[in-house]
Amino acid sequence: MELELRHLRALCAIADAGSMGRAAAQLGCSQQAMSTQLRRIELHFGEPLFERTTVGVRPTRYGVEVVARARDVLARAEAVGRRAVEDAPPRPVLRLAATNSPILSGLIGRVRAELPDLALTVSSVYASSQIVELLERGGLDAAIGVDYPGLELRHSSAVEHRGIVTEPSFVALPAGHRLRHRTEVALADLAEDPWFITPDDGAGWPGVFYAACEAAGFTPAVAHEFLGDRLQLLSMIAEGLGVSLVQATIRPIPSVIVKPLIGTPLWCRYLLVWRRESVAEEVVVSLLGSASASYRDLIARAPHFQAWAARTYRGTFP
Repeated sequence: MELELRHLRALCAIADAGSMGRAAAQLGCSQQAMSTQLRRIELHFGEPLFERTTVGVRPTRYGVEVVARARDVLARAEAVGRRAVEDAPPRPVLRLAATNSPILSGLIGRVRAELPDLALTVSSVYASSQIVELLERGGLDAAIGVDYPGLELRHSSAVEHRGIVTEPSFVALPAGHRLRHRTEVALADLAEDPWFITPDDGAGWPGVFYAACEAAGFTPAVAHEFLGDRLQLLSMIAEGLGVSLVQATIRPIPSVIVKPLIGTPLWCRYLLVWRRESVAEEVVVSLLGSASASYRDLIARAPHFQAWAARTYRGTFP
């Protein structure tokens, strides 16, 4: 089989949707046809590009790299189809990836407004360690990653990073939870609750969570590994199936409440990470400024975070 652009579009659709069914609906074909096409593509590459999870599919380590390159090819193919301005240089492409970060959407809109001549392709990569690998190998240009206090993200001199913001981790509870009336919740008071825990991110998670639990004097009774979208997680919490640490600026759905943890035992730092030789200083400045502005917008829509910051800092979050 020879790879065609439609095959690359299928791979990107599956990665974006996180589901064979949703990707098939997006491309106007049956789920069976989509599955058959993926098997043929994987035969071409000689190894699996996606793995099944309890909530859909996600790219394998090799699949992330293939999808990133597919986005690059599609962006360049799209540019070929446009009528080029005579003697105009080709439009530069920035291959951007992000972990599970709400900063991303606001960042992209701002960068496109500030740098209209820059074409952006975006990939979802959960593990920050995998982001570093892709940057080191030239599979990405820049990314939003994470690390934790005392566990700075490790990489070679070919890659650079700068912090965007360090925020506390909050906890999401069902609206009817026994601790719902508390302003802040002690981690130890959740010792008997079932937890939803996202997988190893190669930067220190979930080790920092288990270390905080140990310091609080307990080991989580039940831990469900979960890697799905934010809405799925909140829906399960709303059903009373468990609790979860969440980003402090998350927007809860009805039947879910978000509380700070007493003593803020867990923090997470969001980072801009980029390949030195691939990204100009002008682009770095735009990415950092856009990410910070996007985060400020998230704070403005998170009253639970604002209330915590007012109590903790007697003002706004630094």
